[in-house]
Amino acid sequence: MVRLICIDVDGTLVGTGGTVLPATWAAAERARANGIHLAICSGRPAFGLARGYAERLDPAGWHVFQNGASIVDLAGHRSRSTGLEAETVRYLVDRARVTGWTLELYTDDEYAVECTGARARAHASLLGVPFRPRPFASLEGTIVRAQWLMPIGLEAVALAEPVPGIEMTPSTSPVMPDTSFVNMTAMGVNKARAVRVVADELGVPLEETMFVGDGRNDLEAMREVGWAIAMGNAEPELHEVARHTVSHVDDAGLAEALGLAIAARV
Repeated sequence: MVRLICIDVDGTLVGTGGTVLPATWAAAERARANGIHLAICSGRPAFGLARGYAERLDPAGWHVFQNGASIVDLAGHRSRSTGLEAETVRYLVDRARVTGWTLELYTDDEYAVECTGARARAHASLLGVPFRPRPFASLEGTIVRAQWLMPIGLEAVALAEPVPGIEMTPSTSPVMPDTSFVNMTAMGVNKARAVRVVADELGVPLEETMFVGDGRNDLEAMREVGWAIAMGNAEPELHEVARHTVSHVDDAGLAEALGLAIAARV
């Protein structure tokens, strides 16, 4: 039986055209009608387009944003978010100014980027927010996540220079195929931990939880659950741990995964 489905966004819910297929929304409605909880589990923040996706999937549910740094109960306005140390944030800001790498800093509700380049501008469009560069010091509230935006291949340089107390995970988006996103959260904060938190809040055993994903930042979460589903466009490592592989995101692979969950409840 599947009682909870955790759903990645880029490459899983959202395809290469930057939209969600009608067949996927229809399958999500059927899953909810069958009593299945649906939870976004994304690297995107809890605002912009991702917030809208979460509200459409389950407006009263728990959802995971920022690779587990933000865990939010939409209806109850509760948060299980985890912040970065101030010293770590200062180090990353200094590193960005020395290397010229594009850095983004996030709270639960907003983000800041000082870079004005095309990659930062394109990412704002992907997030569904206006492109408004601003000083990092202008952010109010707890910074829960940092992120490098880098050309594909350069992420290896960042990953080779670990930051103490930081968990670094790379990911990609089919909407920005030339970009690698290097996510940085506090150590131990990731999608796997977030799935455990959401399952516990909902009282659902992990063996009755499904995770559908396509990127390396989904791998550990997939290992946590009873139903690990890899998209047809997933990284090779995910196919090795998946219970099932479904079609490509552009061929309604997520709708297939939701169908498997519904069938398991019959």
